[in-house]
Amino acid sequence: MSDHFSGPRALSEPAADITDVYAFPAPDSPDHLVLVLDVFGKAGPSAVFSDAIIYRFRIRPVEIAAMGPEAAFAPSQTEFTFDCTFDVPSGTGNAVRPVQYGRCLTPDGRVISFRADDENGGVDDGVQVFAGQRSEPFFLDVRMIEKTAATGKLSFKPKGSDTLYGTNILAIVIKFDWRKMLNGGPLFAVVCETLAAGKRPVRIERVGRPEIKNVTLSWKQFDQINRDLEIRDLYNSEDAFDVKPDYFDVYRMRMNANLAFHDGLDGKIDWPFDQHGNHPLTKLLLADFLVVDASMPFAEASYFDIEHSMLEGRSHTTPGGRWLNQDFMDFVYTLYVNGINGPPINDGVDAPIAWSSKAFPYLAPPNPTKAAVA
Repeated sequence: MSDHFSGPRALSEPAADITDVYAFPAPDSPDHLVLVLDVFGKAGPSAVFSDAIIYRFRIRPVEIAAMGPEAAFAPSQTEFTFDCTFDVPSGTGNAVRPVQYGRCLTPDGRVISFRADDENGGVDDGVQVFAGQRSEPFFLDVRMIEKTAATGKLSFKPKGSDTLYGTNILAIVIKFDWRKMLNGGPLFAVVCETLAAGKRPVRIERVGRPEIKNVTLSWKQFDQINRDLEIRDLYNSEDAFDVKPDYFDVYRMRMNANLAFHDGLDGKIDWPFDQHGNHPLTKLLLADFLVVDASMPFAEASYFDIEHSMLEGRSHTTPGGRWLNQDFMDFVYTLYVNGINGPPINDGVDAPIAWSSKAFPYLAPPNPTKAAVA
């Protein structure tokens, strides 16, 4: 799953478990950028945001530092944050869900109040905030992904089974006029975090790119150096913009090993290692933040387009970032297995139970109750 259940700490606190992060130019307003943070995979009908957690959006202007095989980003030291916090829920707003209020602290110090599950959310001078339960936008067949890793053969069926079909998540959506709220750009790097609230907030999880922890770092058996080590909590504890050198080689070796495994699934090598013994994608993927060009118009399927263009030494033509409806598992397997040089790889699951819309708050309304964790 994109980042669902990504390590022991995420499993122990669903309200802090970031399942997905998205960043895209608003399809309904070209001057606005939209950021989405999803938590609480398989949220039951009474699931709520935690009053003990800060839900943080971090944004930095970023430059393209190098093109071609050494492609790399250079994030600025200037940072903008949106912090969302929630009250203890009270009573019931309808038959099941309790009433919960929240606040969003914007980069310019304003506090926008909102009520969870209010479709219009909170609004203040060009910033709109929604928080509440929505339909799970991600779709994939986990069992066939596990079988692929276990057998070393692509195991997807023509018609797969969506592991997340009919489930819900809790989402926070922020839409804002990026030219008024941020300095620099138009390229921005985006990372979302959950932190234990307190005088010195402690990072619980952080997510930039999808499927870094679960597909790209989780498999241990291909890593000949650290094959017994669960590294995802260690990785979660790192600052995405300042990964410390202490464990960097552990992440690098695991990613090299797992990317090489995926590259070999079609029986040929599309990603030969470089002179330093690294997979060509490792450096870009360990820069684990979504990069979005806020000046470009909305596009349906643009994840990794900026990075792909950099590797090929050309200018990007879409905003990059990540939109809600992209069939991400097809994309990531096509990228990892054949470098987008071969036929698209289909995981057999082509749609969620409900598509997200192009109007705020974008994610589809929650599904009727299904067996879930509350």
